[in-house]
Amino acid sequence: MEGHRQGRPAHPAPQSSVKNTLGDLPEELRPLVDAVHQGEEAHAEEIVTDLLSGGALSPENLRPLLDSPHPDLRWWAVRALGDIYHPAAFDALLRALNDPSEDVQQCAALGLRHHALHGLQDEQAQQAIHALLPLLSKTTPLLASLARQALSTIGAPAVQALLDILQHSKDPAARLAAMRALAEIGDQRAIPAMFEAITEGDSALIEYWAETGLENMGVGMSFFWPD
Repeated sequence: MEGHRQGRPAHPAPQSSVKNTLGDLPEELRPLVDAVHQGEEAHAEEIVTDLLSGGALSPENLRPLLDSPHPDLRWWAVRALGDIYHPAAFDALLRALNDPSEDVQQCAALGLRHHALHGLQDEQAQQAIHALLPLLSKTTPLLASLARQALSTIGAPAVQALLDILQHSKDPAARLAAMRALAEIGDQRAIPAMFEAITEGDSALIEYWAETGLENMGVGMSFFWPD
């Protein structure tokens, strides 16, 4: 998950809030908290990577960071959870989608995409779809994009819910995100909706992604309506 971290502005945690958290923190996480306090994001990433490779991180020992009042500490906990493929980590990522900090929400959406790439149980996929769909609308473009990418990665289980957005949503941004996700998934159940978007004169961007989806599935655009 390092790619999402790059370019993210550092917000060093106030020393007082860090000290208040240290008391409940496992010893192996203290260097991470210190790095976050200093605003040393590259060093914090090295620490998390080393701890993950050594199997030293778990949803349980990250709990003090997840419960921290400081968003940067919560962000780093969620960043780690994205690479811990355990049901408790998945559940924590779902909860983090409702974090007060949008940075944390973005990281959680990216973490769910990582879990989807690793493989989700059917029930987990449905839980993730239900949690991610609202983020396609009434959010910033970056958060909506990360939610869409996660849904695209979940793939076939998300198709019906995305088709429902196309059919029923009045939000242009949500409908566009749904069509793009369907184009990326490439499920044939979306073909009628893609043809409809083109023939009914939907927005230019939705038409573009409908055409892209059809092309990716090898569906020709030469067709005739019966007289």
